[in-house]
Amino acid sequence: MDVSGVVTGLRAEARRTNERRLLVVAGERDACYEVADRTLDAADVDREATTLVGTGSLGCERVGAKRADRLLGTTRECVVLDCHADFRPNAMGRVVGAVDGGGLFVLLTPPLDEWPDRRTDFDRTLAVPPADADDVTGHFRRRFAETLRAHPGIAILDVDSGGQSDEESDVNADEQSDADADLGVRVERDGLTHPAPRVSTADEPPERPADRTFPDAAYDACLTGDQMTVVRELEVLRPGDDSESDDDGPGETAVVVEADRGRGKSSAAGIAAGSLAAEGDDVLVTAPEYRSSREVFVRAEALLETLGYEVETDRDPPREIRVAGEREGKRGDERAGEQDGGRVRFETPTDAADLPGNPDAVFVDEAAALSVRLLERFLAAERVAFTTTIHGYEGAGRGFSVRFRDRLAESDHEVLETRLDEPIRYAAGDPVEVWAFRALLLDARPPVEEVVRDADPSSVEYRALSPADLLADETLLREVFGLLVLAHYRTEPDDLARLLDAPNLTVRALCFEGHVVGVALLAREGNLSAGVREHMYEGGRVRGNMLPDVLTSQLRDERAGIPEGMRVMRIATHHAVRSRGLGSRLLADVRAEFESELDWLGVGYGATPELLRFWRENGYCAVQLSTTRNDTSGEYSALMLDPLSPAGRDLHDRHARWFASRVASMLADPLRDADPDVMRELLRSVEAPVTLDLSEWDWRTVASSAYGPGLYDAAPRPFRRVALKHFVDSDDGGGVAESDALSAREERLLVLKVLQGRPWLDVADELGFHSAGQCMRALGDAYEPLVDRYGDEAASEEKRRYVE
Repeated sequence: MDVSGVVTGLRAEARRTNERRLLVVAGERDACYEVADRTLDAADVDREATTLVGTGSLGCERVGAKRADRLLGTTRECVVLDCHADFRPNAMGRVVGAVDGGGLFVLLTPPLDEWPDRRTDFDRTLAVPPADADDVTGHFRRRFAETLRAHPGIAILDVDSGGQSDEESDVNADEQSDADADLGVRVERDGLTHPAPRVSTADEPPERPADRTFPDAAYDACLTGDQMTVVRELEVLRPGDDSESDDDGPGETAVVVEADRGRGKSSAAGIAAGSLAAEGDDVLVTAPEYRSSREVFVRAEALLETLGYEVETDRDPPREIRVAGEREGKRGDERAGEQDGGRVRFETPTDAADLPGNPDAVFVDEAAALSVRLLERFLAAERVAFTTTIHGYEGAGRGFSVRFRDRLAESDHEVLETRLDEPIRYAAGDPVEVWAFRALLLDARPPVEEVVRDADPSSVEYRALSPADLLADETLLREVFGLLVLAHYRTEPDDLARLLDAPNLTVRALCFEGHVVGVALLAREGNLSAGVREHMYEGGRVRGNMLPDVLTSQLRDERAGIPEGMRVMRIATHHAVRSRGLGSRLLADVRAEFESELDWLGVGYGATPELLRFWRENGYCAVQLSTTRNDTSGEYSALMLDPLSPAGRDLHDRHARWFASRVASMLADPLRDADPDVMRELLRSVEAPVTLDLSEWDWRTVASSAYGPGLYDAAPRPFRRVALKHFVDSDDGGGVAESDALSAREERLLVLKVLQGRPWLDVADELGFHSAGQCMRALGDAYEPLVDRYGDEAASEEKRRYVE
């Protein structure tokens, strides 16, 4: 069989089954492009419906690997991905889903046997100083190439073989054409699956639900029965009918929609959003990035135009769609001539979580890619839909299920769950989808609950897992990566490559009867040369080394990159055995392993009260809190250190002192909107002395406010110093270890009023006081135990004036 025969046969089988097929053209770059150009002709591929992701030319649309997201939400007959100069797993994950049923996904690669030893631009991003690109391994590409040779539906053309077939070729060399031999092409695999004929139901369109309330056009826009079902479920987000009920609306309602990629989840959300806007609703849409929700707006706009509405948009594709003017009468529509003011608009997650403009309904698209704490804020909306991808680079639906569902169940919302299983672009069981899931571990998951249910800290084994260990055991790799996916809302295919190839990363795990129940991904940082430290100090970016980078560039400590440490990038415990101490056991074992080798352990993460408490209880102390919120998580990021050596202790101590000296002023300005419970836990995790440099007059002012007629507003500074002493106070070993002196509400009052300086009325409202005066009196009461504990003789004398 010659190349043309392979390609035409592959395309014919793809069309017949409404599946995709994958064609690998392996060899040196110029030869790959020459063969690819010929194969596209042989496959009768429409160049106008083809996209090349790479730097060459095939007479079709071309985008760079870093702009592969432009293909999200699009459908192409063929996508060609050039992997020679740059191979990014994320780009592969993004573009493979754009290929339509009957189409081809084409990979141009170096020779498969040599590919693991080649270095690309992406590899250089994995080379974290002091390592360089030569230290990056090729484990990910070796495994990737193995999946290409193992999975059905994948044809492989070797363009560097001189046209000679070896013993492993499944194609007879005698059938190679002279043209193939001239090009040096050998057919290693023909990729045919020879599937049995299928009974097609494509000619039977799904029926509209009988009890629908959205317009018929909404259901006519659905491509599958699954989509119709989801759109019907989203009707619960409609406003209530006051003529039939005394209620103001449908009550608090939340809809959860889950789907794999390519099932039309965003399209269904767009159809529902357009239907709501047609009824006059203000619909707020958010997603980690606009591109994730682009299809929502495309489908909403198309539906509104089909319904006869005149719409106004802010751009193409739109981020805001407004219903304007009168509705045109179509097919006897009873609502013709009505004025309507509905709209569909996009906001970033952190802005959308404040529910700007008090929207009627909220759609959170790709919800799994947002933090749980940010998702919780959307529950302030009465009508909200969360749509999420189960298996995809965008985020992990399983993590969403495990981490957010409990919070949702505890809310006041009536929760409705639905999902889409039927693919939109191609047939179910598509071999390219099955291959992509395995190659990128999109469907990786932890072990099932039954096999780990009895695990506890005394029954688990601590293991160091090298890339070789993970590659030798696919189940082990899937369990490790599956837990890491659950640990973080933005674990991506790129992270799998980092796990296997980055020279500064290492994995530690807790195993129970051979299964992974806890995992930590660790990044070695520091030990930087003087030149790198100087470059970083002067504002240059250095890959990796997150903790030394922040301490150097932001906090102006050029010595911070000298000690060597290990940052905990991710840590996860199986959801079936959480709250048993396994996370703490894992951190203790990591510390025991590295305490004689490294200077420090560290961590950086979006600060929540629960996480701050966990890390503090495991010996980590805060040295910094970012002054801007993460755009995706909505949290301020905390940095914490656990010193292991004298050098590490010196690094920690100076930064803890600097942090304690500046945190009060940070709270009064850039951190003025920080959650008081976050700040309570953060401050008590700071291990640094706080000197109460107060004069006698300062102490009389504080004591008279606590026990007499004194006023906080007369002199806020001494109150601020005493509050800081209460939370931090490491110099006498006491501090908040004696926090029973104040209630949680009183500590929140100290943060909100004394440290953040918020207006009295705002503080009273947030803490539930009846008036500003009651709030003032409560602040005085809160200072009584603090005066008793920290006050000098002047404070005691002032107290006696009012209590004796």
